[in-house]
Amino acid sequence: MEEPTIRPATFADRPRLRAAVVELQEHERRLHPTRLPGDEIADAYLDWMLAAAGDGGGVFVVEVDSAFAGFAAGWIEKNASPSETPDSRRYGFVSDVCVLPAYRGRRIASRLIEALITHFRRAGVTRVRICSLAANRAARASYERSGFAAYEIVYERVIG
Repeated sequence: MEEPTIRPATFADRPRLRAAVVELQEHERRLHPTRLPGDEIADAYLDWMLAAAGDGGGVFVVEVDSAFAGFAAGWIEKNASPSETPDSRRYGFVSDVCVLPAYRGRRIASRLIEALITHFRRAGVTRVRICSLAANRAARASYERSGFAAYEIVYERVIG
């Protein structure tokens, strides 16, 4: 088995990216009832993600033995919060990390995240943030192995 290859996504990757978005959405859907079916949202989500990543961000694809194994996407966020330091108001945001089931457990997610971090570093970003569903223990463990620490925690209470 060859080493994973990470490269920027191209238009030709769109069908595989769509399938991975469906996979990711279905995975999260098993973890939380607020997630809609993957096939229902995949096209709109992929369009939104690619547009957001097009403004200073990136989408990276990973291949193993020339087969699509997953992707990661992110972009640079800028907020105007007067309560945070300037370097905290401009940060890289990792929006999505998906490693297909057959390739999990090989630290591929960490490699994808590092590709985005390198991309953000070149853009002068000094902080990178990533979010996860609280129930997604595997993702949280991967992010912590990649050097991430909790920054803010969002709590939810359904009141309806």
